Amino acid sequence: MIRCFFKNSNKLEVVTDLSEFDGDEDKKSKVVWLDMLLPTSDEITFVEKTFGIDFPTKQESEEIEISSRYWEEDKKIEINSFFLITDEENAHNETVSFILQDNLLISIRYKELKTFEEFSKRFYYAPREFKNGYYIFTQLLDIRIDADADVIEKLSKDITRLRKHVFTDYTNDDAEMLEKISSFEDLNMNIRENLMDKQRILTSFIKSNKYDTSLRNDIVIMLKDIKSLIDYSEFNFERLDYLQNIFLGVLNIEQNKVIKIFTIMNVIFLPPTLIASIYGMNFDILPELRWDYGYAFSLFLMVLSAVTPLAYFKKKGWI
Repeated sequence: MIRCFFKNSNKLEVVTDLSEFDGDEDKKSKVVWLDMLLPTSDEITFVEKTFGIDFPTKQESEEIEISSRYWEEDKKIEINSFFLITDEENAHNETVSFILQDNLLISIRYKELKTFEEFSKRFYYAPREFKNGYYIFTQLLDIRIDADADVIEKLSKDITRLRKHVFTDYTNDDAEMLEKISSFEDLNMNIRENLMDKQRILTSFIKSNKYDTSLRNDIVIMLKDIKSLIDYSEFNFERLDYLQNIFLGVLNIEQNKVIKIFTIMNVIFLPPTLIASIYGMNFDILPELRWDYGYAFSLFLMVLSAVTPLAYFKKKGWI
């Protein structure tokens, strides 16, 4: 699907049938944004022919080296940027490609993204604020950075709640707890990768002389925001490491309690077992064998040998 945004005077119009631009150079020159969602090969070929732009393949757009993430030529800039997706069970970064040529922005994506829908609404309400594709591109990144900040804030609150759960509502769901910590670490890792990718792109983009100087201040502010978010993601990594150490410590304490119980039980029952073993020997001569109080005496020794360690442990405060 392709949505074509073009300005007719100060009015914004959107069309999905690009054949309207075939041969109409005046109308084509007014296009400021082509948003392509899951484009077919025919749609890509038509746009390349109509606007004279070469598109990167999906495989090329997913390359991670900086030369593939940002490429600037005399007439155009090609950018591949990560957009974080958290709607699914496992968060991941989805690559979106941007092509800036003259005043036109072309975006190629293969997932529905809330950032684009939110910007579309802003574009409808205030088309004058976005003079060309460079303004649209920077605003899309700004919206995504704000969304990343919301994700980091939510993650921070989730980590705080999980920490309280470790201390106050600890149960034996060890595997579930470790799984939550691991999922938070994966999400934070994706956030950090996403932010560092945008930082590299904007650092290269700010050096370009193709955009209006009025955008420079906005880009500087976005870079500062990204820097603060990267620092906060580092803080979340430290909190998660600390939380994992706390959880393992609590788990170790619980295991020690169980071992302590077994140790006490062994100390209680070993002496009576020893006494019973002695008097259970099949020897002809045992001092208490024919004693009237021998049975009671052996029982008394067993009880005494069991109670004495308990009393000693109680006095020492071990139980």
